[in-house]
Amino acid sequence: MNATSLRGALPAAFACVLVGASFTANSVLGDYPYAGGQALRYALAGLLLLPLIGRAGEPRPLATLRLLTRRQWVRLALLAAIGMVGFNLAVLTAERSAEPAVPGVFVGCAPIVVAVLVPLLDGRRPARPVLYGAALVAAGAFTVQGWGRTDLAGILCSVGALAGEVGFAVLAVPVLRPLGPKLLSAAVCAIAAAESAVLGLVLDGSGFLRMPTGTEAAALLWQAAVVTVIGFVCWYIGVQRIGAEQATLFSGLIPVSAALTAPLVGTGAYGLGQAAGSCLVGLGVAIGSGVLGRRGAVPPAGAAAGDGAPGRRPDRAPAATTAP
Repeated sequence: MNATSLRGALPAAFACVLVGASFTANSVLGDYPYAGGQALRYALAGLLLLPLIGRAGEPRPLATLRLLTRRQWVRLALLAAIGMVGFNLAVLTAERSAEPAVPGVFVGCAPIVVAVLVPLLDGRRPARPVLYGAALVAAGAFTVQGWGRTDLAGILCSVGALAGEVGFAVLAVPVLRPLGPKLLSAAVCAIAAAESAVLGLVLDGSGFLRMPTGTEAAALLWQAAVVTVIGFVCWYIGVQRIGAEQATLFSGLIPVSAALTAPLVGTGAYGLGQAAGSCLVGLGVAIGSGVLGRRGAVPPAGAAAGDGAPGRRPDRAPAATTAP
């Protein structure tokens, strides 16, 4: 793994560790209105991201956003709806009739889907090392979490969660180049906050928002400031530098991080099965990223284009100005 790949792998891995550790925060928000909580989380995250964008020497955010085409705005709306609001709703709904491990296992298959889908959309063949690594990551995620009780509704909602996880990576690829990680994160947070508010009004009426308790407020602040602001920016930095296929391999760290932190709050145990699954995830990431292969055997997708846009050909690059 060269220096560029390492600079992409580290933030992607860190983002997934943050998401896994956030499961504790999710557990204390079970009584808070779903849509209202999401609206607060993403609105606060968007506000926190504002000071990070448009610094001296960077393109002006509003000027960059005005250059986006209607198709790119639709993609941003779909990214927020599917990869953020829809994903969280699918997981929450799945856990009403299934044990949490069930959607976790489905989401753990995201590296395989992304490893196949992104190259096909880009008109190239999937890289075998990435496919092999993705399969090991999925097997490791399953080993860490195991399988739980479920029914048809739980399975269907878990499939929806898988679609949301895949969409969060794939839908961002064409708009990551013109916006950059920080502006992209701020834009989708603003859109997701609006979508969540509309969903809350439809589902719960004026009661979709209420004053959170102290514990709920702390959980929402953690989700907004740490998981969303830091996690999203780190994730999209990783996708920008090493491509969606390799970055998504690190999603296998989500159940590993959750398993490691669960004993700290008394909600689980880290045993032999979790250790074996963690090793499988690590092996899959090492193979898929090229650490165990020949030097340069798995180059970051889109590296040939020289533009930092993962998995995209130069002739398909958007017209908007590239943000750093």
